[in-house]
Amino acid sequence: MPIPLPRPLAGLRIRRLTPGDLVACADLCEDRGWPRDEHRWGLLLAAGTGYGIDDPEGRGGLIATCVVTSYGPRLAAIGMLLVAGSHARQGLGQRLMRHVIDETDGAALILYATSEGRPLYEQLGFKAVGRTERVTGPFRRTDDGGCAVDIRPATADDLRALVRLDTDVFGSDRTHVLARLPAYADHLRVAEDDGGLVGCAASWPSAGTQVIGPLIAPDSLTARTLVASLAEATDLPLRVDIDARHTELLSWLKGCGLRAVSETTVMTCGIPDLPGDWTRRYAPLTVAMG
Repeated sequence: MPIPLPRPLAGLRIRRLTPGDLVACADLCEDRGWPRDEHRWGLLLAAGTGYGIDDPEGRGGLIATCVVTSYGPRLAAIGMLLVAGSHARQGLGQRLMRHVIDETDGAALILYATSEGRPLYEQLGFKAVGRTERVTGPFRRTDDGGCAVDIRPATADDLRALVRLDTDVFGSDRTHVLARLPAYADHLRVAEDDGGLVGCAASWPSAGTQVIGPLIAPDSLTARTLVASLAEATDLPLRVDIDARHTELLSWLKGCGLRAVSETTVMTCGIPDLPGDWTRRYAPLTVAMG
């Protein structure tokens, strides 16, 4: 059942966000105790559609946000559902989510939910279909042998093959996101065998860490080699959100010095599970949690 909003809040306009709202979005993250992460917000607002509610007190900020990234007309990812602490638990999050769901026009939906957000999503019809585990920390290389494929920096000529691989593994065409990846990521690696590209991984900065994602590989050994290659390119601690079914990779990462710090629940609405091939999908591009 919808939560009745206090009358002053019920009439607040939900509007589309623009790149000019990036700082206000980062301020709202900070208000809720999340990293500001302006770099990630830049990607989300460029590749997706942001929705927000302005501060009714006229202080120039936002009191609520949500971002939708569409992958064709039938699938969309929802993330960054945030409500300012001053307006929490008053129904704004539910109102914004219902608006966003209406705007997606019947598309199947996916999201990564924190424990705080999960009850709201369950009320709206989302079902849990999986779990991710976030690990972070300084990386300590272990000598566990090499993999049977070549790892090298990606080039512009790899984009078509990357899109084909990503579409196969993630089950939808994300060209508009992947085309922005070379500019977004500090480092982008590909794994290649005689048949072409079989894996890829990128890393990008966030709150004093180097985040790895996406991470696609045909097997755990290739995934480990891609991670190690990216780790060699930075002095920062690593952070990566791993599909919890990939227990071998998680154990290896913890053996390399990373520690588990949080979990998210993977949820869907309108489809029984995430599309694509989870056995090769080790980590998404970014977990836009809510």
